[in-house]
Amino acid sequence: MTSSYQQQLDAKIERIQTQFAEFNPPSLEVFASPEQHFRMRAEFRIWHTDDDMFYAMFERNTDQQKTVVRIDDFPIADQSINTLMPILLAELKTNEILSKRLFEIHFLATLKGEMLVSLIYRAPLTKEWEGLAQQLAEKLNIKLIGRSRGQKVILSDEFVVEELQVFDRKFQYKQIESSFTQPNAQVCQKMLEWACNSVEKTDQDLLELYCGNGNFTLPLSFKFNRVLATELAKSSVYAAQWNIEKNNIDNIQIARLSAEEFTLAYNGEREFRRLQEAEIDIQSYNFDSVFVDPPRAGIDDDTLKLLQGFNRILYISCNPDTLHDNLKTLLETHKIVKFAMFDQFPYTHHVESGVLLEKI
Repeated sequence: MTSSYQQQLDAKIERIQTQFAEFNPPSLEVFASPEQHFRMRAEFRIWHTDDDMFYAMFERNTDQQKTVVRIDDFPIADQSINTLMPILLAELKTNEILSKRLFEIHFLATLKGEMLVSLIYRAPLTKEWEGLAQQLAEKLNIKLIGRSRGQKVILSDEFVVEELQVFDRKFQYKQIESSFTQPNAQVCQKMLEWACNSVEKTDQDLLELYCGNGNFTLPLSFKFNRVLATELAKSSVYAAQWNIEKNNIDNIQIARLSAEEFTLAYNGEREFRRLQEAEIDIQSYNFDSVFVDPPRAGIDDDTLKLLQGFNRILYISCNPDTLHDNLKTLLETHKIVKFAMFDQFPYTHHVESGVLLEKI
């Protein structure tokens, strides 16, 4: 590792160890990132001058003024994105229809080599634009989407299929444009393996809250008899169901509920037609463990109370502050038996962490 990457990683380790020291956790397991080419997504503004256009980002000065920063390459992005960036830009520059009023370009790449590019405009997209964009997509062998206000033109697909390896298994995941996916695929694989290593194979069932597109659901399903996973966003539920079928897994059900709604249903306080339509009988499950990967805001109080009833809680967090706060409640009934940090976002203050809790 270079000294600059190691220094920022060491600073994160010290921060996490200091923040959680009051809970007396076990030794922190640290999972580093590649130093370069680790982001599978990148988004750029397109800056136009009288005789040129280029990729740009903005940097805030001390007086909060924005400065335009020209981007000719982007070392933290996957190599495929860096390779495509100048080629795509050169093609766009040669065509006035494709370049006029172009506002942003978004890249979504996969480890297996697929690429989805979204071109975002400040002007309506015409049939002529569509024809030229189709030619460009075929020439560069990419998937292409055009967007403008109230308009979305999908030329082939609005998704890529990622392939992640977890030990000796490969899992395929549909990743839809503009939907959340883990940006650092190589660290994501380490997170999946850590989660699977944290639980013993059992004939009991797993509850998962906030399952997204089934990122953790798929590999964890091999450790349990059945899995009931919840997710509210329709696009994520659709992707999760596609991923379950694509990977030939038959012991997972997806309930389109928020964590708060599931708590109400599980406690018998409210019935949901969505459960009946999906033929999901919550009471038929023999839950022993629960897996949660909540949003940055953490877990609400009622759901925390629900979690306290499980023997094991596996908690992945993208926000150490809310994890720390949630642990104040969860450690009333549980203890930390595994503690990990994943450097999902190098060179930023963001850090992903994980804990395995067992009932006292």
